[in-house]
Amino acid sequence: MLLYLVYLFLTPAAVMLLARRWTWIDKVSPMAVLYVIGLLVANLTSWLRQPGLLDTNNLIGQVCIPLSIPLMLMSCSLSHWSTGKALKAGLSGFAAILVTIVAGYFLFRGHSSPLHFAQVSAVAVGIYTGGIPNMGAIAHGVGMDHETYLYITSYDLIVTALYLVFVICFGKPLFRKLLPAQATPAAPPSSTTPLPGQSSRHKHPLPLLTLPLALAIAVVAYLLSTLFPDSLSTPMLILILTTLSIAASFIPFVQQVNRQAESRQRQPLAFTVGLYFVYLFCFSIANGCDIRQLDLSGSLNILWYILFIIFASLLIQILLARLLHLDGDSTLVTSVALINSPPFVPLVAALLNNKDLTVLGITIGLIGYLVGNYLGLAVFFLLSL
Repeated sequence: MLLYLVYLFLTPAAVMLLARRWTWIDKVSPMAVLYVIGLLVANLTSWLRQPGLLDTNNLIGQVCIPLSIPLMLMSCSLSHWSTGKALKAGLSGFAAILVTIVAGYFLFRGHSSPLHFAQVSAVAVGIYTGGIPNMGAIAHGVGMDHETYLYITSYDLIVTALYLVFVICFGKPLFRKLLPAQATPAAPPSSTTPLPGQSSRHKHPLPLLTLPLALAIAVVAYLLSTLFPDSLSTPMLILILTTLSIAASFIPFVQQVNRQAESRQRQPLAFTVGLYFVYLFCFSIANGCDIRQLDLSGSLNILWYILFIIFASLLIQILLARLLHLDGDSTLVTSVALINSPPFVPLVAALLNNKDLTVLGITIGLIGYLVGNYLGLAVFFLLSL
């Protein structure tokens, strides 16, 4: 058991460190690398079939997500956001995704139970409005089983990779032909100005203070969630965590930490630690899955559902962009920020020869990250009625 815990906790940290040295890991995604490692070890060895290890994986999954949410959300500098074009482009993107997810629920549910496919739809909302952390949080909140979660994440990796290839090969000429090509650069926020009353001489201990604050938020959220009935306790835990974490991002010393990290062009320490917990969560799931027992033919409707969400939402987003007079470059960056997640935004901005669009895309991605939990759980409750 001790050897397994060392393997489980150190592997995500090692992959994150190697991603800084080997750029191909970042391009492929550390999560994809961890999934491959976990699945290979789980399915090519008998080591992980020892009794008690599955319970360990479940316990780690239950702890990682509540810890990752405050750590990552507190790293968002909301006071710096430019809300003009980001709001218009973001709303069109969110609307397109929500419409296709709800429509696809009725088209692709097939013989799945309404509750089960409502869980799939809720997690899809988390993926394509926020990202990996929302996906894990909502899956935890709606009680999704690990097998379905693995189906969704595996198909998502395949389809979003195809979508990125499509964007790189055809996105620029296609979007500029269908929509106006000119993009107005977003003004980058000033990240070096200290907050009133804050001194840069005492900046070194501040990042460490965000870690106990995140732990306190997780504990308070858990205690408050126990006041609700068992059927609502887990969804309320996720909602309370999200709300308290957003509020914490406005605390002066938290904002100071974020500005110090931005001035050095680094991720805040809390965000990095939170990302580690997300990777640990994904890695624990991969190690707990025996793919030889998966019925891929029984989950193909999820694959078609994900394909429908991505490409049908793209068409709707283009139509909405024409109505809102949005340019093609901004619309493409918005789509990639939501479908592939904000880390891919700089790649597309460079493809469009307009690096100022990076700010716009990441801002939309952060907005989606903040509202993803709310939207995902709202869709789950709506469809499960």
